[in-house]
Amino acid sequence: MQLISSAERNQLFESFTHDAFHLELRDDYTVPGEASPFRDWLDGTGGDDSFREPWLQLMKRVTGSGRTVRRVRVVTEPHSPYIQWEYAITHANEAAGEAIRWLPRHELPEGVHLPVDGNDWWIFDDGLLAVGHFDRAGRAVGSELIRTPAVVAECVRVRDLLWPIATATGEYRP
Repeated sequence: MQLISSAERNQLFESFTHDAFHLELRDDYTVPGEASPFRDWLDGTGGDDSFREPWLQLMKRVTGSGRTVRRVRVVTEPHSPYIQWEYAITHANEAAGEAIRWLPRHELPEGVHLPVDGNDWWIFDDGLLAVGHFDRAGRAVGSELIRTPAVVAECVRVRDLLWPIATATGEYRP
């Protein structure tokens, strides 16, 4: 399996034409670049969010051009500390143009099958998947690009099932 880096995956946002959708299934995404701000938030001392600025600028540019970027975060309740932090800082993603919804894991429809081995994924224009892969310690190791029509169609089906039943951030009360 060939993996691309997060930076290479982010380049896909420059070329899609209509819609990008992310299904998030993990309760912790801690990466080295955000360890200090996360620790500061846990300590109640605020934190430097400047590490997020490149992503937020990308989202402003993409959504400002009329394209949509959406996420459904499937989360365990009660939330892990990381998800609590993510919830607390989601307003910046939404201010940059992302539409984010939350779905408690226990509210997943009965019998729903999560494609691509239950990994997170981005789908671009219903035709290209970037499937996230993580090591045993939970660190992102890269994304696998998949264009196989049946796999893409299954992810589109799951997206279309989960998006309408997930709750918008402004209405979600953890």
